[in-house]
Amino acid sequence: MTQGKLLRILTKLCFLLIAVFSFSFTPPAENNAISNDIRIERHKPVRMSDGVTLYADLYLPAEPGRYPTIVSSTPYGVQRDGSHEMFVKFAQHGYAVVYFDVRGRYESEGKWEPFRNEAKDGYESIEWAAVQSFSNGKVATYGGSYVGHNQWAAASQAPPHLVVAFPSLASTNIYANWITMGGAFRLSFNYGWGVVRMPDRIMLPQYWHTESYMPENLRYDNVLMHLPLKDMDLQFEGSPVQHYRDWLKHESYDDYWKAISDEERFNKIKVPTQTLGGWFDIFLMGTINGFTGMKKNGATPEARNGARMIIGPWGHGPTQTFGGVDFTPAATLDMFRFHMRLYDYYLKGINTGIENEKPVQLFYMGINKWRGETDWPVPGTQYREFYLNSKGSANSVRGNGSLSFEKPAESASDTYYYDPLKPVPTTGGNNCCGTPTLPGPQDQRPLERREDILVYTSEYLNDTITVAGPVKMKLHAATDGTDTDWMIKLVDVYPNGYAMPVSEGILRARFRSGLDKMKLLTPNQTYEYEIEMTGTANSFLPGHRIRIDITSSNFPQFDRNPNTGEPLGSSPKTRVAKQTIFHGGTNLSHIILPVVTGLSE
Repeated sequence: MTQGKLLRILTKLCFLLIAVFSFSFTPPAENNAISNDIRIERHKPVRMSDGVTLYADLYLPAEPGRYPTIVSSTPYGVQRDGSHEMFVKFAQHGYAVVYFDVRGRYESEGKWEPFRNEAKDGYESIEWAAVQSFSNGKVATYGGSYVGHNQWAAASQAPPHLVVAFPSLASTNIYANWITMGGAFRLSFNYGWGVVRMPDRIMLPQYWHTESYMPENLRYDNVLMHLPLKDMDLQFEGSPVQHYRDWLKHESYDDYWKAISDEERFNKIKVPTQTLGGWFDIFLMGTINGFTGMKKNGATPEARNGARMIIGPWGHGPTQTFGGVDFTPAATLDMFRFHMRLYDYYLKGINTGIENEKPVQLFYMGINKWRGETDWPVPGTQYREFYLNSKGSANSVRGNGSLSFEKPAESASDTYYYDPLKPVPTTGGNNCCGTPTLPGPQDQRPLERREDILVYTSEYLNDTITVAGPVKMKLHAATDGTDTDWMIKLVDVYPNGYAMPVSEGILRARFRSGLDKMKLLTPNQTYEYEIEMTGTANSFLPGHRIRIDITSSNFPQFDRNPNTGEPLGSSPKTRVAKQTIFHGGTNLSHIILPVVTGLSE
């Protein structure tokens, strides 16, 4: 008998011994405004069509009746942290809540296979909840991160009783904006989440809240240098973690990934959706793609017209201060109030004012203000090309790299050497969730002293330049091997020198023609690469400068490209690559900035 099965049996026996299976719970009133009791029913069995039983907790108003219902499902343990504060509040405000452990995790039966059962189980969970005696048949979904992805997956099956979904901080394409970015493997997150935190076993209760049980020699920063990646799981688990190995095996966007991609099924989603994300969140592109995909491809006029999006200056959840930067109290968001406005409107028919608001709400960094927009990209955006230039030595901030709206008069190039054994360390950016590096707007100056980073900086700005929208890099480059990576950062340089990253992108060169099209390079041949970067909204203020940093690694956020051209995770060896960036003549490397106007400081 496996450890996971034994744990489930013992836990179920414990529940059978509990005398009170459901109970009343009266949390403290909020400013004396709320005093109604609720009921919580634990360990409710819900049988799926294939015979597997999922278990859920119910949060219900104390007064029996039929209520609009909120469904959520998690792989992190429904009962890990006692009563869920948000669900208590929902029940106090007249909603029934059904909170599931996903298949194969904690109390629920079945095999844990990340991402692969959430669509079918989500559909059946919603439909089960809708016909229970506590439900009036109107269902919404709730949750962020993996739980947000679960909402997308379930909505893609068009459950008849689903009315609205609120997927926050969530991926919409597990391959393109979770497992990889530009084809580069998100090593620290995939290993930390997929092997350390979420292996194909049930974590024992004493380990539910922390990874501190890890022996020192197995902590992230000691393990992530291991090569090859394909057996890195053994460094922690001692046995293979199948889903981690499958991720490495399927290194391109093939049918394995397309089968679980929400972006392949936007045209099947019939209900309005509200996405929420952060400019520094690891799943930012999922937030954006969820809005644009639904607005364009939603299955019904209600779905297309009801697409909404909000993005703040956050990481993996709303905060006022992130990455050492205080974005002022304006940055904060009352998540309960925000959810209630959406749910009350769609499930209770209450006029909460959301119909009078613009569907896109963006926080503009730099001036630290919110502004409502009618679409993404912002209508009227001017796409301005900012050109790289140098005198042949843009290496480090001490070099002569420059950035201008003017095309370089002469043909030139810059060269650096990328050694996978001495990678550029991850410092800030779009990362999250217990990985060994700090995400967000971390100062880039310590990195910009390195000779293996090319630095291109504009003159001091006389006027504000505000960018809001998708950012792209057109890079003309050559390497002396058959594969390598190109890592780009857009940086806001403050008058005191602080270098704040506001957008980043990476491309594994073999995917230059598409994430589903792998083709190795001809050594020393010049290629034009189009590198998609994270969206942003930032005002570069007078006295600031705009900067582009270019290198070939960002470790351990992304795995180190060994420069050998071998399949992902298979190479135990590395080689040093000579990298050349061109920015003159017919090879005009440039970044494309989405410049918007009409926003006062």
